[in-house]
Amino acid sequence: MSATEKLPEWSDYVAILAKAEKVLDLLVDPTNPLARQEAYRLMFMSIATGFHSAFVDPDLPDFVPAVSNVLNSVGANPDFVYGYTPLDGRGTYRLTGRRGDGVFVLIDFAAGGFGVVDSFGPSTGLLDIDTLQLGPGGTFDVILSSERPAGHDGDWYKLDPTTKTAVIRRAYYHWGEGEDVKVAIERTDKPISPRRLDAAEIAHRLELLSGYIERYAGFAIGYGKRQREQGFVNKLEHDDWAGRGGVAGQHYYQGIFEIGVDEALIIETELPERVRYWNVQLNDPLWNTIDWFNYQSSLNAGQAVLDSDGKFRAVIALTDPGVPNWLDPGGHKTGSLMLRWTEASSGPEPQVKIVPLASLRDHLPSDTPVVSPETRQENLRRRRRGAQLRNRW
Repeated sequence: MSATEKLPEWSDYVAILAKAEKVLDLLVDPTNPLARQEAYRLMFMSIATGFHSAFVDPDLPDFVPAVSNVLNSVGANPDFVYGYTPLDGRGTYRLTGRRGDGVFVLIDFAAGGFGVVDSFGPSTGLLDIDTLQLGPGGTFDVILSSERPAGHDGDWYKLDPTTKTAVIRRAYYHWGEGEDVKVAIERTDKPISPRRLDAAEIAHRLELLSGYIERYAGFAIGYGKRQREQGFVNKLEHDDWAGRGGVAGQHYYQGIFEIGVDEALIIETELPERVRYWNVQLNDPLWNTIDWFNYQSSLNAGQAVLDSDGKFRAVIALTDPGVPNWLDPGGHKTGSLMLRWTEASSGPEPQVKIVPLASLRDHLPSDTPVVSPETRQENLRRRRRGAQLRNRW
């Protein structure tokens, strides 16, 4: 924007925001009042999540919650604590911290991203903190750069020069237990020199943020629309989200669930011989993770109960079927589900089938435990406490 151009006024930003209304056309039924209000809620959430990435600086990096399990949009994983930062792949960065007691700490680098100032780009690398020389208490200190610094004999990670973003995932099976991950990042090839943005730069970023609602909400709602159009209703597809917000090399199985009040959907799968992490979760029709604080809408390997034949079976039903692995859709008759295998020796494909709720146990192993309402309440309260006791960003 040149010095002679007029800077936007509030009404100009509002006019950009108004254009986002076209995403309502992606809804299954755009005339449904509840669906419209839920879409508006997602659009407001888009502003909140977008603001975290709108004013970031690769010279002053910081892992911000642009995606988080508080703003539960775009299928955020309840087991993960996310962080996003821009990077300059030609620069030199220092990453320090303490590993903590989670399942893993992975940092995914990409030549793009889903932040306000980003466009999608391919994955450029993955750093597993467990591959570093961990010091007492799990401390780490690693240099990120395209070339190893002269005289540096400590941990070093080769940073692809095309890298523009990094996303950290801190995974936890047992919420609220043990020590949380601590991490800091700094650029070391430039002095710390914060700058005050000029009016034109602020305006540019606010214009991007105003347009982000259409981009973000459209991406989220369009996710389910595409799956429906491709026939993945009560069926699963295998996908790879590398470079589009997912971890490179991870098996994702995803699809749309659709059940009636008298039906149940059974998910059944074998487990890989070796797998570092796995979970299954439910999302609403707009791809928001269903409230995992107050509903058992997700399960991971530390929470799930395996059957006597070694398989994992879960049941999606609108009312409690009294089985351990109930996935509660929170009143939604339809939505999306995703199961992921991380660093697995294989990627078993889960099978799904609809059965009458009244005869559900005829389709499950005979020794499937019965979960009483009292036990369910006890489990939900434990889940809720654990969710609050851990860091969420």
